[in-house]
Amino acid sequence: MLSLLPSYKTQENRFRFVCRKMDDDDDDIPQLSSHTLAALQEFYLEQQQREGMKTSQGFNQYSVGSIEEDWQLSQFWYSDETASCLANEAIVAAGKGGRIACVSAPSVYQKLREQGGADFSVCILEYDRRFSVYGEEFIFYDYNNPLNLPEHLLPHSFDIVVADPPYLSEECLQKTAETIKYLTKGKILLCTGAIMEEQAAKHLGVKICKFIPKHSRNLANEFRCYVNYASGLD
Repeated sequence: MLSLLPSYKTQENRFRFVCRKMDDDDDDIPQLSSHTLAALQEFYLEQQQREGMKTSQGFNQYSVGSIEEDWQLSQFWYSDETASCLANEAIVAAGKGGRIACVSAPSVYQKLREQGGADFSVCILEYDRRFSVYGEEFIFYDYNNPLNLPEHLLPHSFDIVVADPPYLSEECLQKTAETIKYLTKGKILLCTGAIMEEQAAKHLGVKICKFIPKHSRNLANEFRCYVNYASGLD
């Protein structure tokens, strides 16, 4: 999940029904303009095509994009290459039998699960309840209540925490940092905007990496990775 501004429109919201009214006795009957109707039909056709592709290709519930971005939640998925790179880094950093926590970073969680492997365990802390389809590994998380966590999430119980705060603000980063520091044994992999470098160092003691994460959609803000250990991202 990536950090931009807190208000976005989903694709569906681009269709604002502009209705014209026709008198029919005493009732007003709203009708769609031909332009709006054509756009709506195109949208539903695209949806059907996407669903058809998932079926024909053998749908993988863990593939990045299997749950679509919700811009209203400031969700922007990593490219497949970036998700793979971050997942592999987390596996190496956690070590054999390591525990990985993905905080507001569902793309990395999905890639970890897609890759499989019994040498690590992983959970996803996420506000979007659509990710509850992943069962017990899903933990509802709201950065506004950073330490409101289940009792079984013991302090300093994860070998590495991968986090991507949803918004580019110091308040969001500071609160997410509380969660990160509670969960990690030490290692932190943070993904956020380049403009947050100073705040990231202030709240988490992390340094910027040479590796530049990419997203499936082109974003206006430059994003970077930050770590507090010797990583493979330099």
